[in-house]
Amino acid sequence: MVTIKGEYSGDLHCTAVHGPSGALLSTDAPKDNQGKGEAFSPTDLVATAYATCIATTMAIVARRHGVELSGLRYEVTKEMTAEGPRRIRRLAATLWLPAAARQAPAGVLEQAAHSCPVHQSLAPDVEKVIDFRWIA
Repeated sequence: MVTIKGEYSGDLHCTAVHGPSGALLSTDAPKDNQGKGEAFSPTDLVATAYATCIATTMAIVARRHGVELSGLRYEVTKEMTAEGPRRIRRLAATLWLPAAARQAPAGVLEQAAHSCPVHQSLAPDVEKVIDFRWIA
């Protein structure tokens, strides 16, 4: 169990403290929703969680096969709904896998990516896309 404590500091800003480590993060509402965009928005954190969870889960599985994924890079794009309740409509992640990733058994890393806890926790109507790019 992990506890995160936080506070709303006004002007659509929040701070949160990660209990186990004491790491601090700040959020702001996005510019398109009354904020200043001065920090990650809550939905930006969901997109970040999606991409980092994919990378972390792949690295855990790769490690089981004696493969190190240092140098793996990722980018994630978040799209919000244009109509109806404001929510995340689509998350699209692109991963650039280092050459070492080819040492893992075929399909194992892709399956790990689609099985990460964040991917599995998102609502089924959130479109989730993962594009794997294998670096030579």
